[in-house]
Amino acid sequence: MRKNRIGLDAAKAKVLGDKLNLLLSNLQLLYINSRGFHWNIKGDNFFELHLKFEELYTDLQLKIDEVAERILTLGHVPDHSYTDYLKHAAIKEVRNLGNGKEAVKSVMDSISILLELERDILQLSADALDEGTNALMSDYIRQQEKLVWMYCSYLSK
Repeated sequence: MRKNRIGLDAAKAKVLGDKLNLLLSNLQLLYINSRGFHWNIKGDNFFELHLKFEELYTDLQLKIDEVAERILTLGHVPDHSYTDYLKHAAIKEVRNLGNGKEAVKSVMDSISILLELERDILQLSADALDEGTNALMSDYIRQQEKLVWMYCSYLSK
């Protein structure tokens, strides 16, 4: 068994690097969508949602950097072109959406995609004894599950 520079099985680290690149693509699409929601939101809840979408894309900006750095730590190269992101992401572009409820629903759909992928990565990282990736995914899952609860509460008004 060949090990990478941080002592993990190199083949398992490669699988994790590939999965993390998929996560990176999806995070990037949610980031750009949430920026658009922030800019284009209209209506009664403008001030509330404008702020919430800013909080979301600011948090995503940090996660994007953490995921890219984790890919590098595992010894692989993070994708860094929107062509790659668009080709690989399950989250799709949302253009010019100004309706608050539709934007929140889009965010919730995107978070569902992220959670599924993060749980898959969590399982792979546990199998690879990769505590760094495991801890990162655990944190993301916990945070995003709370967001789902909050967005569901918003939508039920």
